Amino acid sequence: MYRDHRNARMPRPLHRPAGVRAGLRCPPGPAPAPVPAQLLLLYPLPAPPADILAGRRPLLSREKMGSRSASEEKAGSRQRLQVKVNEYKENQNITCVSLRPVQTTVLGKTPKVYLVPFSLSNYKSDQFKHPKSLLNKNANNEFVCKKCKKTEIRKTCRRILTPKMEATSSKTESTLQKASLDVCTESNKRQHKSTSDTVIPSVDMESIQNLDSDEDTTLGLSAARLREMIKKRQPPESKRKMPKKRENGTGCRRSMRLLKVDPSGVSLPATPTQPTLIADENPLLPPGPLEMTPENRDDDNDLFKGFLQTWAEVSKTSIKNTEKELSSIKNYKANLNGMVINEDTVHKVTKGPILSVALHPSEIRTLVAAGAKSGQVGLWDLQLHISLLKQTHQSEEDGIYVFQPHSQPVSCLYFSPANPAHILSLSYDGTLRCGDFSRAIFEEVCRDERSSFSSFDFLGEDASTLVVGHWNGNISLVDRRTPGTSYEKLINSSLRKIRTVHVHPVHRQYFITAGLRDTHIYDARHLNPRGSQPLISLTEHTKSIASAYFSPLTGNRVVTTCADCKLRIFDSSCISSQIPLLTTIRHNTITGRWLTRFQAVWDPKQEDCVIVGSMAHPRRVEIFHETGKQVHSFFGGECLVSVCSINAMHPTRYILAGGNSSGKIHVFMN
Repeated sequence: MYRDHRNARMPRPLHRPAGVRAGLRCPPGPAPAPVPAQLLLLYPLPAPPADILAGRRPLLSREKMGSRSASEEKAGSRQRLQVKVNEYKENQNITCVSLRPVQTTVLGKTPKVYLVPFSLSNYKSDQFKHPKSLLNKNANNEFVCKKCKKTEIRKTCRRILTPKMEATSSKTESTLQKASLDVCTESNKRQHKSTSDTVIPSVDMESIQNLDSDEDTTLGLSAARLREMIKKRQPPESKRKMPKKRENGTGCRRSMRLLKVDPSGVSLPATPTQPTLIADENPLLPPGPLEMTPENRDDDNDLFKGFLQTWAEVSKTSIKNTEKELSSIKNYKANLNGMVINEDTVHKVTKGPILSVALHPSEIRTLVAAGAKSGQVGLWDLQLHISLLKQTHQSEEDGIYVFQPHSQPVSCLYFSPANPAHILSLSYDGTLRCGDFSRAIFEEVCRDERSSFSSFDFLGEDASTLVVGHWNGNISLVDRRTPGTSYEKLINSSLRKIRTVHVHPVHRQYFITAGLRDTHIYDARHLNPRGSQPLISLTEHTKSIASAYFSPLTGNRVVTTCADCKLRIFDSSCISSQIPLLTTIRHNTITGRWLTRFQAVWDPKQEDCVIVGSMAHPRRVEIFHETGKQVHSFFGGECLVSVCSINAMHPTRYILAGGNSSGKIHVFMN
């Protein structure tokens, strides 16, 4: 009798040849699709009958084949084929497929085995459940496993698996795969030699366990038991053994110097640890007046005493500037052509780049002052220097004296208009000092350690009041007549940064400031400490502004230097809500990182002409008219081989002094 198909555990075949569905014989079709490896695990899934897949009629048992003759087999081949096909179709009507592999018996001469490797480390012990025996009768009850095969399979499994169980965990997986392959190969050989055509293509682990349940080395080992056996056979983990300490043994030799032990064997006394102090690169100088002591000379030198006396006497006899009519451009050019430079008028005055230059207004002596980035102030008496150079026993340093009144760059330097014996210097360190040659001291005028100064100018003609610009955009008013060194008023301007401050020469209540992008004009009479709005704003600039100055005599013009390579001249003759732009001069102002920025200044003698350095080759200093035309260019040949970023012209004489970024002063004079 046939078994009920609902209780059958045989899986539905994955592929059915077209010839079998039609009940006709057809050529061999494509091979069945492979079963996923996750479903196979250790037990291979059964394959459809090879004869049906190949399109051939199935072979009957030897007993039935012996009862019929060859002629009858040919005559009834088609009826038997149809019967077997119908039986095979009935066996396929299974509503569900079990995920556990099922062992079936297949008719055929050549058995096929599907093996898939697996790893025991990827599965848990509860995943392997004991399925029902797969050695029961099939749906046709035609073939049964012989009892004679039990002993042979048991011996084969014992012979193969027993020595393999003694291996380590790393070899267990490959050993089991090889053992399964050996079992199948051995069974195939015995099937061909037996008198019966009944074969068992694969071995079920659970069925073998039922044959010999008393032995632990059979193929029916559960996953938990197999894992326990593998764990017992694993070698112990190798641990690093710590070396034993030698109590009485001799250790390695060590230097007594590294052990801080005296060679005699006595320990040296512990050196007291002192806290490391980080020295400030630019420490502030002490408040109060500083003595005028030259760094490059001895203060007891007679030449230095004579130098100070000369400056004091020259300042007493100096002539005040008076208004003069402007000379014609033709005469002005002729005087500029007579200005020359030579080796005697070029010398290194300060250490580091020069940020400010001032010329003494004396008409009988040529005295040049320079402020350096290092905080030094250098004084150069040109006539004394030239006269001493003519004497062979004198040094080239004679006539030059360098002082250190500040600790940070000196950005602004002026001789006092009321007393030329005083020179005022302003520094980034927040100090403003006045050098008095008659007393040989640097007196402190203003001090603010919380802020950094950028520029200053005189509000009064007597130089008693000053306006000071800060780098943070503030403006302070200083009165030298009051005691102390603090400012009188601090104003918050509308600028975030101030680079230069300049006062109108006629209407001294107005002053102009150069900021980042804008130039503002303020009225000193209407300054609010909480915040002051400018009278006029010049917004034509597109990049940062380096400087802005009124014309020296009338103040009717304003010149600005911008980083967009343009010099702009404005008409400030009428200070109202708007100042028109007159001229834009194209000029290369990109000095780079290591050179001092250009600052275009007016010639005090000819207020319609502007003096500015140049980046062109050969190196030069240029003068432009307010209309934009070039008036003159100063060439020095081998004496001028660097860029003079900061320039100053003598107020009454045709003398030009230019400073470069190495501390040298170049003087052009008649």
